Formats: sequence, C-alpha cells, structure tokens
Amino acid sequence: MKSYLQWIIKGMAMGAADVVPGVSGGTLAFILGIYQRLLAAISSVNLAAVSLLARGKFAELWRHIDGAFLLCLFSGILLSIFSLASVISYLLEHRPVPLWAFFNGLILASLPVLVRSVSWSAARFGLFLLGALFGISISMLAPVQLEPAAYMFFIAGAIAICAMILPGISGSFILLIFGMYGPVVLAVTEFQLAILALFASGCIIGLLSFSRLLNWLLKHFHDATLALLTGVVVGALYRIWPWQHNQQMFTPWQYRQHVANNDVLLAAVALMAGIVVIALLLNLERLFNSTAPAQK
Repeated sequence: MKSYLQWIIKGMAMGAADVVPGVSGGTLAFILGIYQRLLAAISSVNLAAVSLLARGKFAELWRHIDGAFLLCLFSGILLSIFSLASVISYLLEHRPVPLWAFFNGLILASLPVLVRSVSWSAARFGLFLLGALFGISISMLAPVQLEPAAYMFFIAGAIAICAMILPGISGSFILLIFGMYGPVVLAVTEFQLAILALFASGCIIGLLSFSRLLNWLLKHFHDATLALLTGVVVGALYRIWPWQHNQQMFTPWQYRQHVANNDVLLAAVALMAGIVVIALLLNLERLFNSTAPAQK
C-alpha cells in the first residue's frame, strides 16, 4: 500500500510538471528514480501482452505490463493535472517568476543525485556536454506559424509524446515550436474527433517506439545514457530561467525595467520551496518507513 501511495505522489509531481510549458513530466520521473521502470512498463505493451489479452490471461497481463505501477502513476498524473491546472495557469499569467523559480529549485536540488548515479569518464562527460547543448538548442528555437495538413497531427503527436518522456524537454513546448500547439488546442476545444484520433495515434506509436529505444539504451549503455539525459536536464534550465519574457532572457533588474515586477523575494522563497519539495520526494520511502508503526 505504501508503494502505491508513493507512486501516486510521484505521478502527481509529473502531472504538475506537464502542465507547465517548458517543463517535462519525464524530467520528474528521471529525477525521482522511476524513469527506467516507467520505460520498461511502457515497452512491455508488446505482442506478448496482446497474446495474453487474447487468451484472457488478465492477471498475467497485469503483471507483464506492471499494471499496478502504471495505474498509480497515471492516476497521480491525471489527479494533478485536473487539480493544479487552474492554479498553475493563474501563476503562469500573473506570477510567472516564482513559478519558474520553484521548478529551478526542483531541478537544481536533484542534480547531485543525478550526477552521483553515473560512473563518470571522459567519454560520458562529453555525452553530458552534448546533452546540455541539445537542451539549450531546443530551448532557443523560435515558434513557427503554419496551416497544418491532417497528416501533420499524426507526426506532431509522435514527436510531442517522445519529447514528453524525454527528460528536460516539454511536449507542449515542442508543439509550440513546430506551430502545432494552437491547432491541437483548437481540435480539443472544438472536439474534432478525426483530428484528435490522428494525434492520439501518433502519440501511441511514438510512445511505444521511443520508449523501447530509450529502454534498450539504458539496458545496454546505462551510464552513457544517464550522462546524456542528465546533460539534457541541465541544458533545459535555460528554458525555465525565471526572468524571461517572449523567449527573451533578462537579469532580475532588466526584467523589472522592461517587463514587470521582478519578484526577487518571492522567487527566492519559491526556489527554497522547490528544494524542500524535491528533498521530500526523493526521500519518500524513508519518510514512509519512519512513520510506519513498529512491529511487535
């Protein structure tokens, strides 16, 4: 039961990150140590799973796809999205600086844990730098405007879902870069079933294929892949710098002159709150065990 609750809480952290453009739920999964299990569970949706389903072996199927873990995690994600979406949307519009500072605190506080998880060498440090450059480069791309053809919704779904499970990159931000964020949101609000079906199909294909690739890389090149992904997370910090406006970065003082109140004090408090939250999330198992009643 304690494990189920931990997975739900971690899912809620992922859902909160997914609501914010520029922050990825995959980043939180990576930081919280459930990334590899998530990839393995998604990758297990394969022909063997279809065979178990066809033969009516539902209990074996549930174990095969790590069903309890996925159910708890996605329940937490959905719970967080529906409960926090309005709050985060309000903060993005009226108090963006403390919100970005909070997520900076989450990521900065987790970096020592991520760095310690890799056995470093010159080659892995090179992969780390490559990942950081990739994260920065993606963050600096400017959005485009286009009139998408129907097939582009399928491609957009496949690319966005890959970005969503890749630490450091936001699926919604990738949609924005490729000019598909507005059309996808419009399809949702107008309930365009054919378009949504294309987008969902792309998401499913992208998720199943890309998760297999990442799972294979982690199995065969574990530390090298972790070094690369850690670099992507570090590079993505550029995208969530607190004092930004229209993808332009400012110092706190420039921000106050050209944009709005720089909220330095609130940003400092939010940064510390992010550090505290990630410390609690990283020590969930220890906290649950310490509060458990002693067995006689």
